Amino acid sequence: MAQDRAAELTRWVIHGERVVDDTRRARLSIAEVELPDGVRFEQYVMRMPRSAMVAVLDDRERLLLMRRHRFVFDRWVWELPGGYVDGQEDPAACAVREAEEETGWRPDEVEPLLSFQPWVGTADAENLLFLARSARYTGAAVDVNEAERVGWIPLVEARELVTRGEIVGAGTVIAVLELVARQARGELS
Repeated sequence: MAQDRAAELTRWVIHGERVVDDTRRARLSIAEVELPDGVRFEQYVMRMPRSAMVAVLDDRERLLLMRRHRFVFDRWVWELPGGYVDGQEDPAACAVREAEEETGWRPDEVEPLLSFQPWVGTADAENLLFLARSARYTGAAVDVNEAERVGWIPLVEARELVTRGEIVGAGTVIAVLELVARQARGELS
């Protein structure tokens, strides 16, 4: 009870929010916010649809990754397959669909790995990560708009790609670090 009252004393209050732009993939608004000490200011807020990604790890502890160009910061990076969850689509089904569309590999059974919000101070952009322990090659062509290359990268090498800055997307970084931690605890076998 006292803890609830203490938490309420630190709650930020939104007095209003006006939409600046609203598209299928993002809504940008400006919120009028009041801090617990009474200071008021305006803050940009982005609201994005949920995203689902899948870390496909084979029996040799290799991770299915795509190498692609990200125009926003003009770099080539390695990423997990994934994308936006469409409407009422099941997020696990989205992760499987996106992996097959983007890599030509269809994950078998997927299980939740974890979820996260990459920009908690500015955006509501829930990301759902799934884990698959196998996939089958469908023969589908890799979407040229999605990937320059698809590869099965040993988990230890994927960790090195994070260190070298060749994996920079929050979802892929988080998945790699979580899988490396599970590997160290002997939980992947």
